[in-house]
Amino acid sequence: MLLYYKTVKINRENEITIQKSRFIAHVSRAETAEEAIAFIEKIKKAHKDATHNCSAYLIGEHDNIQKANDDGEPSGTAGLPILEVIKKRELKNTVIVVTRYFGGIKLGAGGLIRAYGKAASEGLNAAGIVERRLMKVVTASIDYTWLGKIENELHASVYEIKEIRYGEHVDVDVFVEEEHVQTFHDWMIDLTNGQADFTEGGVLYMEKNVEF
Repeated sequence: MLLYYKTVKINRENEITIQKSRFIAHVSRAETAEEAIAFIEKIKKAHKDATHNCSAYLIGEHDNIQKANDDGEPSGTAGLPILEVIKKRELKNTVIVVTRYFGGIKLGAGGLIRAYGKAASEGLNAAGIVERRLMKVVTASIDYTWLGKIENELHASVYEIKEIRYGEHVDVDVFVEEEHVQTFHDWMIDLTNGQADFTEGGVLYMEKNVEF
């Protein structure tokens, strides 16, 4: 598993108009080629009356699965520009379909490349980008009297709260980088005067928004 990578935040549609043609970008995550293909087919079915439904996807730890489809546009003018936008943003596990409804004005090869690239890029802007970082989940069990202080300290720290669960004690699940687990333990013990118990869970991806 990759320690970290970037991908789209949410599934999103975004429409722009260029020379009277409508370009609708549909953006989604896809963990496998099968998921990407299913998403593309879903969009094509929903927009079966469109002039073109061009697509591209990039999948895998080493970008080993990638595909671009011009769907009837001149070769290299649609699918490849979409794929290049995904690569330029350094994204993984991402699929984009750009639906075009022809408006009557031909754009030429250069115009098509720019239009599909712009549609894909603005689609990604609308969907948002996140960095997914592999983290250890550490649970600190504390008495309720420590909750306010611990919440404030965590919010001001480098650590991220995953979840807070309330029972006989308060269980605070925290994302911690694996090499910093002991440092986190020591910090929490110091904050609670030694009144914290710890349970180490598995590893999960923590997501953070990426500014662009």
